[in-house]
Amino acid sequence: MKVRVRLAPSPTGTLHIGTARTALFNWLFAKKEGGTFLLRIEDTDLERSKEEYIKNIYDGLQWLGIKWNEPPIIQSERASKHKEFIKTLLDKGFAYRCYASESELEEMREHQKKNGLPPRYDNRHRVLTPEQESKFIESGRNPVIRFKINDEQTITWNDLIRGQMSWSGKDLGGDMVIARKAPADSIGDPLYNLVVVADDSEMKISHVIRGEDHLANTAKQILLYQALDLNIPVFAHTPLILNSEGKKLSKRDGVTSISEFKKMGYTSEAMANYMTLLGWSVPEGMNERFKISDISEVFSFEKVNKASAKFDWDKLNWLNSQVIHEMSPKTLLQNLDPLFKKNGWNLPSQELGLKLVNLIGPSMILMNDGLEQAKPFFEEPTLNNDGKKQLEIKEAKKILQFILDELEEIPSSFITEQQAKDLLNQTTKTLNLKKGLVMKSLRASLFGTLNGPDLIQSWVLLSGFSKDRARISRFI
Repeated sequence: MKVRVRLAPSPTGTLHIGTARTALFNWLFAKKEGGTFLLRIEDTDLERSKEEYIKNIYDGLQWLGIKWNEPPIIQSERASKHKEFIKTLLDKGFAYRCYASESELEEMREHQKKNGLPPRYDNRHRVLTPEQESKFIESGRNPVIRFKINDEQTITWNDLIRGQMSWSGKDLGGDMVIARKAPADSIGDPLYNLVVVADDSEMKISHVIRGEDHLANTAKQILLYQALDLNIPVFAHTPLILNSEGKKLSKRDGVTSISEFKKMGYTSEAMANYMTLLGWSVPEGMNERFKISDISEVFSFEKVNKASAKFDWDKLNWLNSQVIHEMSPKTLLQNLDPLFKKNGWNLPSQELGLKLVNLIGPSMILMNDGLEQAKPFFEEPTLNNDGKKQLEIKEAKKILQFILDELEEIPSSFITEQQAKDLLNQTTKTLNLKKGLVMKSLRASLFGTLNGPDLIQSWVLLSGFSKDRARISRFI
């Protein structure tokens, strides 16, 4: 069987982490099997679908390194083809026009609720005489089109993740609407389950890999495949992603879209790595830190868990820090420089940029940490409480004045690491003060705080930015 898989997102919002995880599993499976990965934009909800969301989906997948092998299919452009499938079902007697009004359906639901019955359509218009149908039409009713579901039927399939599955027809909610309301001599807008079957068949999809929340849809779709005499694909239902409370990850948890993770400073490599681990277990002896391009050969659905995956921020942060720490200074600078420029910060030279990332890189977890840690080298920092207390010590002004006077004797506008060390030792010895007091006072004047990376390296770097003398002067 030639493997052809697809991702079919709805452009009614940004690319969700769950959808992106599904894309990864599809892409990895296709890569392993030498198959084809396709993209279909399911934009039949015309009111909520937006071009900006389509672009967001494209950008998010490409950022993660997921590429599709054929031009994307736009579902709304295939409406006429979908209606042909519906006409076939009508002609074969597998579907019918239902004229039930909203008030009648609401009354039916209230009755079921009152009597403790599960909500379902009672199939009241499955068999109408021509006279009954004419009467409904004359009264101005426009019908939906429903697909007949046999309550006594059991739908079964072998799921690549969950094994043998079965679903009873009586648990599918009665006859299924496959087209919206329209005049009786036409076919209304086709609905989700029908168009998915039509498109998957036309695209020759061999395997449908999607979230477990589609299990009931799979049962309904198998019935449609059978009625239309189409080849039924192999199904695999991936586990849901849960939040820390064990509930389905949603917008209420804050960040859920790929573009938001990117904006926060997560790398594409760490995101792809982490999302693959959301439901998939690495083979024994393999490290959880990997590049997705390297694991397609070992990816299998046997290692995909049935149980839901819980989102773990600590693990994601650890993976992201590993990616950053493994970057060469040049690569890290290439990632950070656009962020610097976006803030209006310009590096004096490539050499100083490399020194800067060497200094801040080891403590970075997110790319955005680089912005926070680089900020004092571009903008004059505010004085925090600890820095203020330090500079209020009576010896502090004397220390800074001495250092500033000695700096004036250095012909170059910037100092070397050795000169910085010598000057600190000279200050300590000449003023007969503890070295810790000297270093804390200098750090407070340069960076407004007593915390930060190595003082000597930081000072030398700030000197390269031509900012050290002005900062010392402002506290004298």
